[in-house]
Amino acid sequence: MIGIIPARYSSTRFPGKPLMDLKGKLMIQRVYEGASKCNSLNKVIVATDDQRIFDAVKAFGGEVEMTSEEHRSGTDRCGEVAAKYNADVIVNIQGDEPLVNPGQIDMLCTTFKDETVNIATLGYTQVSMEDLDDINRVKVVCDRHGNALYFSRSPIPSTQRASEKMVTQFPFMRHIGLYAYRKETLTKLVQLTPCPLEQMEDLEQLRWMYYGFKIRVIPTSIETPNIDTPEDLERVINEL
Repeated sequence: MIGIIPARYSSTRFPGKPLMDLKGKLMIQRVYEGASKCNSLNKVIVATDDQRIFDAVKAFGGEVEMTSEEHRSGTDRCGEVAAKYNADVIVNIQGDEPLVNPGQIDMLCTTFKDETVNIATLGYTQVSMEDLDDINRVKVVCDRHGNALYFSRSPIPSTQRASEKMVTQFPFMRHIGLYAYRKETLTKLVQLTPCPLEQMEDLEQLRWMYYGFKIRVIPTSIETPNIDTPEDLERVINEL
């Protein structure tokens, strides 16, 4: 099993965030070091298309590979690097989560002992009402087997016709964008054509579901906040 951290310099909301200084360490370094503590991973690699990130990872002693500039997503970048390695399971670790929890990565990797699992991700169970209305907080609902039924930036399920008691008792989940895939599944995912549903929600995982791939969602009560905007930076620094 290997962990791959896709990292790009360009970002509409927060350019250059992988190289942001977080109390003496670059964000990409904190992600790399956190992922490297995972017992299940044999190797951790940063995948980037930017020379500045490549040089920074080399400077702190990490493994890094340069990838194509044409990739549309982190999954595509993972797919390019994964093709070079003999690994059964690939973990896609978000490059903007400096507080990544190695125990959560282990939990994802353990899920693949179930031979029916081809893709796995995490669902955070401590969801606030503010989270439900926040389009930057992706929500997920699952079937009785723990497989995702749908991901959305909107509140799901809708609470409009539910009683107050039902709303307070419902097990809402918020998606944490840490993915693991079997290598052969990842190879298929990167060949899929984007679909309208994915484009409406701006959520890549809906493409996979559209084409029939199941995503196992592992509940967790541990939050690993990501940095989407400069406003998120202060909160993460405080937690550090």
